[in-house]
Amino acid sequence: MRVCYLDCFSGIAGDMLLGALVDAGLEIGFLRQTVAGLGIDGLSVDAEPAKRGGLAGTKVVVRASHDHSHRSLSTIERIIGQSGLDERAKRDSLRVFRRLGEVEARAHAIPIERVHFHEVGALDSIADIVGCCAGLGALGIDQVHCSPINLGSGTVEAAHGTLPVPAPATARLVEGVPTYSEGPSVELTTPTGAALAVTLSSTFGPPPAMRISSSGYGAGTRDFPGRANLLRLLVGDVTEAGAEAGQVWVLEATIDDMTPEMAGYAMERLLEAGALDVTLSPVYMKKNRPGFNLTVLAAPPDRSALGDLMLSETSTIGIRETLAQRRTLERTWKKVRTRYGSVRVKTAGETGSGRNFAPEYDDCRRLARAHGVPFKRVWEQANHEYLREEDA
Repeated sequence: MRVCYLDCFSGIAGDMLLGALVDAGLEIGFLRQTVAGLGIDGLSVDAEPAKRGGLAGTKVVVRASHDHSHRSLSTIERIIGQSGLDERAKRDSLRVFRRLGEVEARAHAIPIERVHFHEVGALDSIADIVGCCAGLGALGIDQVHCSPINLGSGTVEAAHGTLPVPAPATARLVEGVPTYSEGPSVELTTPTGAALAVTLSSTFGPPPAMRISSSGYGAGTRDFPGRANLLRLLVGDVTEAGAEAGQVWVLEATIDDMTPEMAGYAMERLLEAGALDVTLSPVYMKKNRPGFNLTVLAAPPDRSALGDLMLSETSTIGIRETLAQRRTLERTWKKVRTRYGSVRVKTAGETGSGRNFAPEYDDCRRLARAHGVPFKRVWEQANHEYLREEDA
Protein backbone atom coordinates (compact mmCIF):
# COMPACT_ATOMS: atom_id res chain seq x y z
CA MET A 1 0.00 0.00 0.00
CA ARG A 2 1.37 3.41 -0.99
CA VAL A 3 1.06 6.05 1.71
CA CYS A 4 2.13 9.62 2.28
CA TYR A 5 2.88 11.57 5.44
CA LEU A 6 2.13 15.27 5.87
CA ASP A 7 4.72 16.81 8.20
CA CYS A 8 3.02 20.05 9.29
CA PHE A 9 5.92 21.43 11.35
CA SER A 10 5.18 24.89 9.90
CA GLY A 11 1.44 24.42 9.40
CA ILE A 12 -0.39 23.61 6.19
CA ALA A 13 -2.13 25.56 3.45
CA GLY A 14 -3.58 24.43 0.14
CA ASP A 15 -0.76 25.90 -1.97
CA MET A 16 1.84 24.38 0.36
CA LEU A 17 0.42 20.89 -0.20
CA LEU A 18 0.31 21.51 -3.95
CA GLY A 19 3.97 22.55 -3.85
CA ALA A 20 4.96 19.50 -1.81
CA LEU A 21 3.19 17.19 -4.28
CA VAL A 22 5.03 18.75 -7.22
CA ASP A 23 8.34 18.66 -5.33
CA ALA A 24 7.75 14.94 -4.60
CA GLY A 25 7.26 14.08 -8.28
CA LEU A 26 3.84 15.24 -9.45
CA GLU A 27 4.08 16.58 -13.00
CA ILE A 28 3.20 20.26 -13.22
CA GLY A 29 1.63 19.45 -16.59
CA PHE A 30 -0.85 17.17 -14.87
CA LEU A 31 -1.69 19.92 -12.39
CA ARG A 32 -2.27 22.42 -15.20
CA GLN A 33 -4.51 19.95 -17.00
CA THR A 34 -6.47 19.33 -13.79
CA VAL A 35 -7.10 23.03 -13.21
CA ALA A 36 -8.03 23.53 -16.86
CA GLY A 37 -10.54 20.68 -16.48
CA LEU A 38 -12.55 22.80 -14.05
CA GLY A 39 -13.69 24.87 -17.01
CA ILE A 40 -13.11 28.22 -15.25
CA ASP A 41 -11.83 31.05 -17.45
CA GLY A 42 -8.80 32.95 -16.21
CA LEU A 43 -7.58 30.22 -13.84
CA SER A 44 -4.04 28.84 -14.25
CA VAL A 45 -1.29 27.28 -12.16
CA ASP A 46 2.50 27.35 -12.25
CA ALA A 47 5.41 26.13 -10.13
CA GLU A 48 8.77 27.66 -9.32
CA PRO A 49 11.77 26.78 -7.12
CA ALA A 50 11.77 28.47 -3.71
CA LYS A 51 13.85 28.60 -0.54
CA ARG A 52 12.44 29.01 2.93
CA GLY A 53 14.79 29.21 5.89
CA GLY A 54 17.62 28.01 3.67
CA LEU A 55 15.81 24.84 2.57
CA ALA A 56 14.82 24.28 -1.05
CA GLY A 57 11.26 23.51 -2.04
CA THR A 58 8.61 24.28 -4.63
CA LYS A 59 6.17 27.19 -4.63
CA VAL A 60 2.98 26.63 -6.58
CA VAL A 61 1.26 29.80 -7.72
CA VAL A 62 -2.41 29.77 -8.69
CA ARG A 63 -3.41 32.73 -10.83
CA ALA A 64 -7.06 33.73 -11.12
CA SER A 65 -9.00 36.63 -12.54
CA HIS A 66 -10.02 39.25 -9.95
CA ASP A 67 -12.95 37.61 -8.21
CA HIS A 68 -15.13 38.72 -5.28
CA SER A 69 -17.88 36.13 -5.68
CA HIS A 70 -19.37 34.42 -2.64
CA ARG A 71 -20.17 30.93 -3.89
CA SER A 72 -22.63 28.57 -2.27
CA LEU A 73 -21.69 24.98 -1.58
CA SER A 74 -24.10 23.83 -4.31
CA THR A 75 -22.34 26.10 -6.86
CA ILE A 76 -18.94 24.66 -5.98
CA GLU A 77 -20.33 21.13 -6.09
CA ARG A 78 -21.72 21.83 -9.56
CA ILE A 79 -18.33 23.15 -10.80
CA ILE A 80 -16.58 20.03 -9.54
CA GLY A 81 -19.31 17.64 -10.70
CA GLN A 82 -19.27 19.01 -14.26
CA SER A 83 -15.47 19.01 -14.51
CA GLY A 84 -13.30 16.49 -16.30
CA LEU A 85 -11.87 15.10 -13.05
CA ASP A 86 -11.78 11.37 -12.37
CA GLU A 87 -14.25 9.99 -9.82
CA ARG A 88 -11.77 9.79 -6.93
CA ALA A 89 -10.70 13.42 -7.34
CA LYS A 90 -14.34 14.53 -7.54
CA ARG A 91 -15.31 12.52 -4.47
CA ASP A 92 -12.43 13.74 -2.30
CA SER A 93 -12.80 17.38 -3.42
CA LEU A 94 -16.49 17.31 -2.58
CA ARG A 95 -15.74 15.76 0.82
CA VAL A 96 -13.32 18.58 1.65
CA PHE A 97 -15.80 21.29 0.63
CA ARG A 98 -18.62 19.54 2.48
CA ARG A 99 -16.47 19.55 5.65
CA LEU A 100 -15.80 23.26 5.17
CA GLY A 101 -19.51 23.86 4.66
CA GLU A 102 -20.36 22.05 7.89
CA VAL A 103 -17.99 24.15 10.02
CA GLU A 104 -19.14 27.40 8.39
CA ALA A 105 -22.76 26.45 9.08
CA ARG A 106 -21.91 25.79 12.75
CA ALA A 107 -19.93 29.01 13.06
CA HIS A 108 -22.80 31.13 11.75
CA ALA A 109 -25.67 28.99 13.13
CA ILE A 110 -27.32 28.59 9.71
CA PRO A 111 -28.30 25.56 7.59
CA ILE A 112 -25.52 24.28 5.35
CA GLU A 113 -27.63 25.12 2.28
CA ARG A 114 -27.34 28.82 3.16
CA VAL A 115 -23.56 28.81 3.55
CA HIS A 116 -21.70 31.06 1.12
CA PHE A 117 -17.93 30.71 1.07
CA HIS A 118 -15.71 33.76 1.11
CA GLU A 119 -11.95 33.14 1.12
CA VAL A 120 -12.29 29.39 0.65
CA GLY A 121 -14.74 29.94 -2.20
CA ALA A 122 -12.25 32.03 -4.17
CA LEU A 123 -11.05 30.52 -7.41
CA ASP A 124 -7.50 29.92 -6.18
CA SER A 125 -8.80 27.93 -3.19
CA ILE A 126 -10.99 25.79 -5.44
CA ALA A 127 -7.88 25.08 -7.53
CA ASP A 128 -5.89 24.26 -4.37
CA ILE A 129 -8.40 21.71 -3.09
CA VAL A 130 -9.12 20.07 -6.43
CA GLY A 131 -5.42 20.05 -7.41
CA CYS A 132 -4.38 18.40 -4.11
CA CYS A 133 -7.06 15.70 -4.31
CA ALA A 134 -6.24 14.92 -7.94
CA GLY A 135 -2.49 15.03 -7.26
CA LEU A 136 -2.66 12.47 -4.46
CA GLY A 137 -4.49 10.13 -6.83
CA ALA A 138 -1.96 10.72 -9.61
CA LEU A 139 0.91 9.77 -7.28
CA GLY A 140 -0.93 6.54 -6.43
CA ILE A 141 -1.43 7.42 -2.76
CA ASP A 142 -3.76 4.93 -1.10
CA GLN A 143 -3.69 6.44 2.38
CA VAL A 144 -2.73 9.79 3.93
CA HIS A 145 -1.22 10.20 7.41
CA CYS A 146 -0.55 13.47 9.16
CA SER A 147 1.60 14.85 11.96
CA PRO A 148 0.21 16.99 14.77
CA ILE A 149 -0.63 20.33 13.16
CA ASN A 150 1.19 23.58 13.99
CA LEU A 151 -1.57 26.21 13.99
CA GLY A 152 0.47 29.35 14.63
CA SER A 153 -0.77 32.19 16.86
CA GLY A 154 -1.71 35.86 16.88
CA THR A 155 -4.42 37.23 14.59
CA VAL A 156 -5.39 37.08 10.92
CA GLU A 157 -7.35 39.43 8.68
CA ALA A 158 -10.40 37.78 7.09
CA ALA A 159 -13.68 38.71 5.39
CA HIS A 160 -15.30 39.18 8.82
CA GLY A 161 -12.48 41.38 10.16
CA THR A 162 -9.59 40.62 12.51
CA LEU A 163 -9.83 37.09 13.92
CA PRO A 164 -7.73 35.15 16.44
CA VAL A 165 -5.51 32.32 15.25
CA PRO A 166 -6.62 29.64 14.69
CA ALA A 167 -9.50 31.17 12.74
CA PRO A 168 -12.95 29.93 13.84
CA ALA A 169 -13.30 27.59 10.85
CA THR A 170 -9.81 26.16 11.43
CA ALA A 171 -10.48 25.65 15.14
CA ARG A 172 -13.65 23.67 14.40
CA LEU A 173 -11.97 21.64 11.67
CA VAL A 174 -9.17 20.42 13.95
CA GLU A 175 -11.44 19.35 16.81
CA GLY A 176 -10.19 15.97 18.01
CA VAL A 177 -6.88 16.31 16.13
CA PRO A 178 -3.51 16.82 17.91
CA THR A 179 -2.35 20.43 17.43
CA TYR A 180 0.15 22.89 18.89
CA SER A 181 1.37 26.47 18.38
CA GLU A 182 5.03 27.23 17.82
CA GLY A 183 7.06 29.78 15.91
CA PRO A 184 6.10 33.22 14.57
CA SER A 185 2.92 34.93 15.72
CA VAL A 186 1.04 34.42 12.45
CA GLU A 187 -1.50 32.02 10.94
CA LEU A 188 0.39 28.89 9.89
CA THR A 189 -2.60 26.65 9.16
CA THR A 190 -5.37 28.01 6.95
CA PRO A 191 -8.95 26.71 6.82
CA THR A 192 -8.26 25.20 3.39
CA GLY A 193 -5.13 23.44 4.66
CA ALA A 194 -6.90 22.19 7.78
CA ALA A 195 -9.84 20.88 5.73
CA LEU A 196 -7.50 18.96 3.42
CA ALA A 197 -5.49 17.45 6.28
CA VAL A 198 -8.47 16.51 8.45
CA THR A 199 -10.68 15.17 5.66
CA LEU A 200 -8.06 13.14 3.81
CA SER A 201 -5.88 11.82 6.66
CA SER A 202 -6.47 8.43 8.28
CA THR A 203 -4.30 9.01 11.35
CA PHE A 204 -2.48 11.81 13.19
CA GLY A 205 0.80 11.18 14.95
CA PRO A 206 4.29 9.91 14.06
CA PRO A 207 5.07 8.68 10.53
CA PRO A 208 3.82 5.16 9.74
CA ALA A 209 6.26 2.30 9.13
CA MET A 210 7.13 2.93 5.49
CA ARG A 211 9.89 2.59 2.89
CA ILE A 212 10.28 6.18 1.63
CA SER A 213 10.50 6.48 -2.16
CA SER A 214 10.33 10.27 -2.51
CA SER A 215 9.91 13.43 -0.49
CA GLY A 216 8.88 16.98 -1.28
CA TYR A 217 8.73 20.41 0.31
CA GLY A 218 5.93 22.86 -0.42
CA ALA A 219 6.77 26.51 0.26
CA GLY A 220 4.47 28.92 2.01
CA THR A 221 4.17 32.52 0.84
CA ARG A 222 6.27 34.09 3.60
CA ASP A 223 9.89 33.45 4.57
CA PHE A 224 10.32 33.61 8.35
CA PRO A 225 13.71 34.21 9.99
CA GLY A 226 14.86 31.12 11.85
CA ARG A 227 12.07 28.85 10.55
CA ALA A 228 11.61 27.03 7.25
CA ASN A 229 8.05 27.84 6.19
CA LEU A 230 7.56 24.53 4.39
CA LEU A 231 5.24 21.54 4.40
CA ARG A 232 7.14 18.27 4.08
CA LEU A 233 5.59 15.34 2.22
CA LEU A 234 6.99 11.80 2.55
CA VAL A 235 5.83 9.19 0.03
CA GLY A 236 6.48 5.47 0.31
CA ASP A 237 5.19 1.95 0.74
CA VAL A 238 4.07 0.38 4.01
CA THR A 239 6.67 -1.97 5.48
CA GLU A 240 6.68 -4.68 8.16
CA ALA A 241 3.97 -6.66 6.42
CA GLY A 242 1.77 -3.62 6.27
CA ALA A 243 1.86 -3.03 10.01
CA GLU A 244 0.15 0.27 10.60
CA ALA A 245 0.46 2.39 13.70
CA GLY A 246 -1.91 5.22 14.39
CA GLN A 247 -4.08 6.97 16.91
CA VAL A 248 -7.76 6.35 17.49
CA TRP A 249 -10.31 7.76 19.89
CA VAL A 250 -12.12 5.32 22.17
CA LEU A 251 -15.60 6.70 22.90
CA GLU A 252 -17.55 4.98 25.68
CA ALA A 253 -20.88 5.31 27.43
CA THR A 254 -22.36 3.10 30.15
CA ILE A 255 -26.16 3.16 29.95
CA ASP A 256 -28.88 1.60 32.13
CA ASP A 257 -32.05 3.08 30.56
CA MET A 258 -31.74 2.09 26.90
CA THR A 259 -33.89 -0.56 25.22
CA PRO A 260 -32.27 -3.36 23.18
CA GLU A 261 -33.96 -1.99 20.06
CA MET A 262 -32.43 1.43 20.64
CA ALA A 263 -29.01 -0.13 21.24
CA GLY A 264 -29.12 -2.16 18.03
CA TYR A 265 -30.17 0.84 15.97
CA ALA A 266 -27.45 3.01 17.51
CA MET A 267 -24.80 0.43 16.56
CA GLU A 268 -26.04 0.39 12.96
CA ARG A 269 -25.98 4.18 12.71
CA LEU A 270 -22.50 4.45 14.20
CA LEU A 271 -21.05 1.91 11.76
CA GLU A 272 -22.77 3.63 8.84
CA ALA A 273 -21.25 6.94 9.98
CA GLY A 274 -17.70 5.57 9.73
CA ALA A 275 -16.89 4.09 13.15
CA LEU A 276 -13.89 1.76 12.93
CA ASP A 277 -15.61 -0.63 15.35
CA VAL A 278 -18.62 -0.68 17.67
CA THR A 279 -19.15 -3.10 20.56
CA LEU A 280 -21.92 -3.47 23.11
CA SER A 281 -21.27 -5.32 26.39
CA PRO A 282 -23.70 -6.17 29.20
CA VAL A 283 -22.75 -4.69 32.58
CA TYR A 284 -24.25 -4.26 36.05
CA MET A 285 -24.36 -0.66 37.23
CA LYS A 286 -25.18 1.15 40.47
CA LYS A 287 -28.24 -0.07 42.37
CA ASN A 288 -27.61 -3.45 40.64
CA ARG A 289 -29.21 -2.27 37.41
CA PRO A 290 -28.39 -4.25 34.26
CA GLY A 291 -27.13 -2.01 31.45
CA PHE A 292 -24.90 -1.71 28.38
CA ASN A 293 -21.36 -0.49 27.86
CA LEU A 294 -21.20 1.03 24.36
CA THR A 295 -17.66 1.36 22.95
CA VAL A 296 -16.85 3.09 19.67
CA LEU A 297 -13.47 3.30 17.91
CA ALA A 298 -13.19 6.53 15.92
CA ALA A 299 -10.53 7.90 13.58
CA PRO A 300 -9.46 11.36 14.86
CA PRO A 301 -11.37 13.31 12.17
CA ASP A 302 -14.59 11.42 13.03
CA ARG A 303 -14.41 11.82 16.81
CA SER A 304 -16.75 14.81 17.05
CA ALA A 305 -19.41 13.51 14.62
CA LEU A 306 -19.50 10.04 16.18
CA GLY A 307 -19.66 11.51 19.69
CA ASP A 308 -22.62 13.64 18.64
CA LEU A 309 -24.29 10.55 17.18
CA MET A 310 -23.81 8.60 20.43
CA LEU A 311 -25.48 11.42 22.35
CA SER A 312 -28.39 11.72 19.93
CA GLU A 313 -29.10 8.03 19.23
CA THR A 314 -28.78 6.68 22.78
CA SER A 315 -30.17 7.77 26.15
CA THR A 316 -26.75 8.54 27.64
CA ILE A 317 -26.10 12.00 29.07
CA GLY A 318 -22.33 11.84 28.59
CA ILE A 319 -19.47 9.92 26.98
CA ARG A 320 -15.86 9.16 27.95
CA GLU A 321 -13.15 9.90 25.39
CA THR A 322 -9.66 8.35 25.44
CA LEU A 323 -6.91 8.76 22.85
CA ALA A 324 -5.29 5.37 22.19
CA GLN A 325 -2.60 3.93 19.94
CA ARG A 326 -3.74 1.31 17.44
CA ARG A 327 -1.66 -1.13 15.42
CA THR A 328 -3.20 -3.21 12.64
CA LEU A 329 -2.03 -5.49 9.85
CA GLU A 330 -2.62 -4.59 6.24
CA ARG A 331 -5.69 -6.40 4.95
CA THR A 332 -6.07 -7.89 1.47
CA TRP A 333 -8.79 -9.89 -0.26
CA LYS A 334 -8.59 -13.13 -2.21
CA LYS A 335 -11.46 -14.83 -4.00
CA VAL A 336 -11.80 -18.63 -3.81
CA ARG A 337 -14.18 -20.88 -5.71
CA THR A 338 -16.38 -23.36 -3.83
CA ARG A 339 -19.01 -25.78 -5.16
CA TYR A 340 -21.61 -23.20 -4.09
CA GLY A 341 -19.97 -20.16 -5.73
CA SER A 342 -17.21 -17.60 -5.17
CA VAL A 343 -16.35 -16.47 -1.64
CA ARG A 344 -14.06 -13.59 -0.71
CA VAL A 345 -11.45 -14.38 1.94
CA LYS A 346 -9.95 -11.57 4.02
CA THR A 347 -6.25 -12.01 4.82
CA ALA A 348 -3.94 -10.08 7.12
CA GLY A 349 -0.22 -10.33 7.84
CA GLU A 350 2.73 -11.90 6.09
CA THR A 351 2.36 -14.68 3.55
CA GLY A 352 2.83 -18.07 5.15
CA SER A 353 1.64 -20.05 8.13
CA GLY A 354 1.38 -16.95 10.32
CA ARG A 355 -1.13 -15.16 8.09
CA ASN A 356 -4.64 -14.64 9.44
CA PHE A 357 -7.57 -15.34 7.16
CA ALA A 358 -11.34 -15.65 7.28
CA PRO A 359 -14.10 -16.14 4.68
CA GLU A 360 -16.41 -13.15 4.27
CA TYR A 361 -19.58 -13.71 6.29
CA ASP A 362 -21.93 -11.99 3.83
CA ASP A 363 -20.73 -14.17 0.92
CA CYS A 364 -21.15 -17.40 2.90
CA ARG A 365 -24.56 -16.32 4.17
CA ARG A 366 -25.78 -15.46 0.66
CA LEU A 367 -24.61 -18.78 -0.82
CA ALA A 368 -26.00 -20.82 2.09
CA ARG A 369 -29.45 -19.27 1.58
CA ALA A 370 -29.30 -19.62 -2.21
CA HIS A 371 -28.42 -23.35 -2.07
CA GLY A 372 -30.40 -24.29 1.04
CA VAL A 373 -27.35 -25.64 2.87
CA PRO A 374 -26.04 -24.93 6.37
CA PHE A 375 -23.89 -21.83 6.68
CA LYS A 376 -21.07 -23.87 8.23
CA ARG A 377 -20.77 -26.02 5.07
CA VAL A 378 -20.03 -22.99 2.87
CA TRP A 379 -17.72 -21.56 5.52
CA GLU A 380 -15.75 -24.81 5.89
CA GLN A 381 -15.34 -25.28 2.15
CA ALA A 382 -14.14 -21.70 1.68
CA ASN A 383 -11.49 -22.31 4.34
CA HIS A 384 -10.52 -25.60 2.68
CA GLU A 385 -10.19 -24.05 -0.79
CA TYR A 386 -8.14 -21.13 0.52
CA LEU A 387 -5.68 -23.44 2.31
CA ARG A 388 -5.50 -25.75 -0.73
CA GLU A 389 -4.52 -22.82 -2.99
CA GLU A 390 -2.04 -21.47 -0.46
CA ASP A 391 -0.30 -24.84 -0.09
CA ALA A 392 -0.20 -25.51 -3.84
